[in-house]
Order: sequence, then structure tokens, then C-alpha cells
Amino acid sequence: MSELDRLSSDKNEPPKIPDVLPLLPVRDIILYPAMVLPLAIGREKSIKALEESMATNRLIFIVAQKNTQIEDPTPNDVYNIGTICEVLQILKMPDGTLKALVEGINRAQWTDFKLSNKGYIEVGLKVFDEKTVKMPEVEAIMRQAISLFEQYVKLNPRIPIEISVSVSNIADPARLADTIASHLAIKNNDKQTVLELVNSVERLEKIVKILNTEIEILNIERRIQSRVRNQIEKTQKEYYLTEQMKAIQKELKQKDDAQKDVDELKNKLKKTKMPQTVRSAADKEIARLEKMMPMSPEATVIRTYLEWILDLPWEKSTSDNLDLKRAKEVLDEDHYGLEKVKDRVLEYLAVLSRVQKIKGPILCFIGPPGVGKTSIAKSVARSLGRSFVRISMGGVRDEAEIRGHRRTYIGSMPGKIIQSMKKAGSNNPVFILDEIDKIGSDWRGDPSSALLEVLDPEQNYAFGDHYLDVDFDLSNVMFITTANTLNNIPITLLDRLELIRFSSYTDVEKYHIAEGFVVPKQIKDHGLKPEEFIFADGTLDAIIKNYTHEAGVRNLSREIANLCRKVAKELEFNKELKSITITPENLNKYLGVAYYEREKIAENDIGVATGLAWTEFGGETLTIEVNKMGGKNSLVLTGKLGDVMKESAQAALTYVRSSSRKLTIDESMFSSTDFHVHVPEGAVPKDGPSAGIALATALASICMNKPIKKKIAMTGEVTLRGRVLGIGGLKEKVLAADREGIKTVLFPESNKKDLVDIPEDVRKRLHMIPVSHMDEVISLTIEQIPIDRKSIKMNKRT
Repeated sequence: MSELDRLSSDKNEPPKIPDVLPLLPVRDIILYPAMVLPLAIGREKSIKALEESMATNRLIFIVAQKNTQIEDPTPNDVYNIGTICEVLQILKMPDGTLKALVEGINRAQWTDFKLSNKGYIEVGLKVFDEKTVKMPEVEAIMRQAISLFEQYVKLNPRIPIEISVSVSNIADPARLADTIASHLAIKNNDKQTVLELVNSVERLEKIVKILNTEIEILNIERRIQSRVRNQIEKTQKEYYLTEQMKAIQKELKQKDDAQKDVDELKNKLKKTKMPQTVRSAADKEIARLEKMMPMSPEATVIRTYLEWILDLPWEKSTSDNLDLKRAKEVLDEDHYGLEKVKDRVLEYLAVLSRVQKIKGPILCFIGPPGVGKTSIAKSVARSLGRSFVRISMGGVRDEAEIRGHRRTYIGSMPGKIIQSMKKAGSNNPVFILDEIDKIGSDWRGDPSSALLEVLDPEQNYAFGDHYLDVDFDLSNVMFITTANTLNNIPITLLDRLELIRFSSYTDVEKYHIAEGFVVPKQIKDHGLKPEEFIFADGTLDAIIKNYTHEAGVRNLSREIANLCRKVAKELEFNKELKSITITPENLNKYLGVAYYEREKIAENDIGVATGLAWTEFGGETLTIEVNKMGGKNSLVLTGKLGDVMKESAQAALTYVRSSSRKLTIDESMFSSTDFHVHVPEGAVPKDGPSAGIALATALASICMNKPIKKKIAMTGEVTLRGRVLGIGGLKEKVLAADREGIKTVLFPESNKKDLVDIPEDVRKRLHMIPVSHMDEVISLTIEQIPIDRKSIKMNKRT
């Protein structure tokens, strides 16, 4: 380096750069101005270029190759921008190659790439001017770059710390950027990007971005190394201390932690009351655990199994509160109506108080959503003084979720039944299996089949969970199941259930529930006082009729909660307000436009009848329209009707045709007429036989060309001979008719027993007429048709 120092000191001014220079392509090296670098030269063209440079002005143009594998690069194989360098030293090696020491002078762009007659590549040059005017912004970014580079040097052990000192003394922005870039351990593509930035300020900004990224990466690497080193040291320390402790315990004849755990399990087993068979199984597992290494996977499995065994309430039960009066008060306090359910619970308590132990009943609450099926179960638990647990069966598809997994599987555990019994803390809780009609089944098994043993009072005294592998007594549990419909519950499971039906609430019942239960609860939950939030007369009725359309009161509760929030907000904004009164007139200010201002049902007319339907969400009225046109005796059915309803329409048409003489219909009409039956709201699926008499009445009306009486609705299944058969959901259907302003309802005579379920105020408003034959229906519904009692009796006899 003494020769280098001498050469550097002899240079008083930079050499003059000619327009054409020899080209030296290099691999894996990016050379910046003001950078001194040794190069190994082995290619023939490069050696000739270097010799020509030494023979003339010692200047050469160095540019990086894009692909380092190419031996004879073309113009497309090298970058456009490189560095003009001065050759400071050259040394010929014994193998014919050269070693050269070069110093970068200026960045430039080659413009003409050609092979000279001396065998080397020469290029024309466009030299860039890199002068920068010093401004405060430039000074600021220089300081930032120097500061970040100092951090980078501290974090990177491969760079000498002295470099940061020399960099901090550089006053030229361009030289500062190039010097920092030459010391960064970054990819050649990034280095070339920095080289191609002629503006020194832009180059410094790029350097600052790269430094920030590299510092962040180095910090992450340092944290990882520190964490790994600490973990290794901690592991070694723990091993050393564990071995020392074992030696000390051996000298003092003390027990280790594993033996202490086994002793704790033994003591807990002695204190726990359980059947002898379970105790024997637990003793056997503890004996196996003692012989195992504490850290073995099998030992962990056995320890977990024993903890489950010991935590279950084998013989731990709560005392039943058998005070019937108190139980009735609790049930009435929590729920309005639901008299059948309350009576059933009181009956259970009455029998229990006499015989002390009965097999747990399996109740099944069937009804639409929001009518209180789940909440009444909680009230039952409170009235009995028992624990309450709930499992949602919706979407359960794996049988193992009920019976548990065998211990041979990794991560196995008991099923939901045993898990819930542990949570209950007693062996006689009120246990609700919610939504059992939503259980699925697939290749993993059928969960409903697994429930057969759980819900059978004759079997569940010895319920077998696959994980426990011992019998658990469920006979003291009061199981309650809930479902919206019976259609999806298997017959074998349904046979084990005592069905209690929950009907849709009437508007009057909804009003009482809202006034006595929902409103006080929501006012309390939203931090309001009763005197701050007042409902004017008729407001609750308006909410029920215009903002909810449901069988239960779930949406009603949401709307009242919505009102409470808005009232609370208004009171907070206006502190002068002492109370807010909600009236039917200002209701839309708080809840918006009424949701259910629906179009009224079509008035009965020629070929237009009103039927009644049952849905999971309550009853609905059904407009049935029939039209006729010339054709070939075909029947078209539209309105997204199911198979059963289509068959009802066919049966209705057959009855009308067979009764054409009695109904004074021209028989020749049927051979030249097409009938089109349509049930509006065509996007909604409809099915079931209960619209049979309405279909038959509409067909008879269009054939006779006589209108159906107004304000009359009907429900019932029709046979080919005109008999009217019974239907289900009469209460819901009658409530729907009452809601729509119907005055007369025709229903099957076999459903007279269901009239007791219909509220008295509804029965007073409606004229309920039982019918047993279509002749009666047509006589009562189509104007000016006398009834033929004799023919009805003859048909009944047949």
C-alpha cells in the first residue's frame, strides 16, 4: 500500500477523461467512484484492455455483468452504467493472469460497444456531472445516512468499527453515498441500482431506505440468536439443577414431584365417593402410573384420565326444593303463560316429594323460535334448586362428541355429556339438549343414535363413555330437549321423549310479556330508570303489529332494546330532559318506517280462496288463485308447491269433476278447459295437505262461475270422495286468520278438540265452523249453494 499512497499523493488533479476507453466487464463486483479495489483479470480481451490502459492514460471503464456465467459478454449482457477507473498498480502472475489495483473516478454510461483492432472491447462514454449544491435538506439527509450507517456498523460484526469514523468525516454527498454503498452487504442488483442514481440526493435517499431495512433485519437476527442462546443456557441450567436436586433428595430420602403427584391422586381417590367398579379402575391406573417414567407420553395420558375420573360428581347431588308454592312463584315470575309446561314441572315435584326418587323424565319442548323453550328450562332448574347445563346440538355430526374418544387417540377426551356433568358439579342437574332436530350425521357416525342410551330412562343408569370406559349413572338427571319441528328427529329417539308443545304467542300474550318481562329487563340492562322511559297507550301494540312478525318475542325484545339505546342517547345529549315518552305517533322517529305494513290478503272472489298454513315461525294466510282457459283438460300448478300440495290439488280437481252434476257444472267443460292454480309469493316454498279444501273450493268456484264469500278462510285435507280430514297447527292458523281480519274459519271436525288451545278472546272474535265434508264447505263458502245433507250422510257411510 506504500506504492498506492505514493501514487495517490502524486495526483494533483483528476486525469482528463477521453471519449473512448477500453471496457473491462467484471463478475459479482460493483465498483463506485472513490473506491479502491483489487481485481483478478483472466480473460484474454480483459487482459488486452488492461495492457492498453497502462500503455496510454491508465484509464479503463469497468461495468458489471448481468449474468456471471457468460465468458464473452455482448452489449446485452452488461449494465449500461459503470465506473471510469484509474489503474494504480498491475502485477503479472505466473499463470498468465493479471492482478490490478483500480480506483473509481466517475460514473458514466457507455454509448458505443465495439471490438478494437487490438483485440479488446472499447466503448464510447457519456460522463455524468455529480456536483451537488449544499443545502439544509442535503445536510439533513447526510446526517441521517451517517447516523444509520453507524448503527449498521455496530450491528454488523463483519465491518470494522473504524469505517464509521472515516465515513463521518466525508463532506461530499456523492462521495458519502458511494462510500456507504460500497460497505453494505446487499445484493448486486441493489448495488447497481445505487450506482445508476446520478443525483447524489436521490442516491442518499436510497441508501437511507436500504440502511433502515438492513438494520431491522440485523436486529431480528440478533434477537433470534439471543433467544436461542438463552434457551440453550436455560436448558443446560435446568438439567444441571435437576440432577443436583435428585442427588440431594436421594441423600435426604425425600420424594420427587412425580411421586408427590401420585400421592395426591391417591389421597383424592380416598376422599372421593364413587362406585366400587370405578374405584378399582382408578386404583389400577394409579398403580400403572407409579411404574412409569414421569415424562413419558403414556404417563401424561393416565394422569389426565385420573383427573377426569376424580373430578366427576359420581355420588354428589344437590337437594331438591320440593316446595310447590315456591316453585310456582318462580315459574310465574320468569314466564307469562306456558301453563302446560309449568303444570308438568309441578307434577314432577309433587311425585318426587312423595316417592323421593323417580326416573328422570325426558321432556321435549317443541315450538317455533323465541317462545321461551330454553329459558323455561333455566327456570325449571331454579325452581328445583338444581345445577343447570346446556349443550347446543345444532351441527353436531360426530358420534364421538356424545360418547367421547377412546384413550388410544392423541388428544382424546370425554364426550359433551360427561364434560357437562363435570361442569355441573352434581349428578342430578337440569340438562338441556338444545336444537336436537338440527343434529347431522356423516361418515363419523350418527349422534342421534348415541343419544338413544342417554335419553332412555331404562338404560341411562349405566351410560358408557368411550374415554372413561366405566359406567356413569345419568338416571338422576332431568333431561330437557328442545326442537322447532319433529320432522328431523328419528322415530326411535322421538319414542323416548315426552312432548310438550309451545304454541305461538297471541298479540295479547306478547303485550303482557313485553309489559311484564321484556320492558323492565331492557330498561335495567340499559341503565335507565322506569320514570325516564315511558310507553304511551297503544305503543307496545304498534311495535308488535308493525315492527315484528314472529311466533315468539325475540325480535320484540330487540326492538325494545333498540328503543332503550336511542332514549339513553337522547337523554345523555340533552341533560334537561327528565323523561321520554314513546307514542304510536313518534314511534317511526326511533324505529324507522314500519317493517311489516304488508299488503292485505286478496279478497275472496270467483276462483280466489283463502287458506291457512303453518310454518316454524307461526301461522300464515294463503291466497289460492285459480283461472281457466281453453285447452285439453290439463292442470298447471305454480307458486313453488311441494309434492304433497300438488297431489292435494289433483285430488281437489278430481272431487270437483266427480261432483259436477251435484254442483250444476257442465261436464263437457273439463274436456276443453285447462286450469291454472297459483299460490302467490312464488319464491316461498309451500307444501302439506291442509290447503286441500281451499283448493277444492277455488276450483269449484271457477267452474260454477260463482264468487266465494268474503272474510272467510279454511283449512283441512280433502279426499277424492270429499271427506275433510284433520290437520295440525290449528291454533297458529287461527291466530293468523285473526291477525288478517278474517271473520269466519272453517276447520275439520276432528280438530274440535284443539279449540281449547285457542285463546278465548280470539274465539269470541271468530266464527269457528267445524266441517266434515266438502259439500258443507261449498255450501258455506260459495254463494247461493244449498247443502245436501242426505248425500253427506251417504258419503260418510261409504
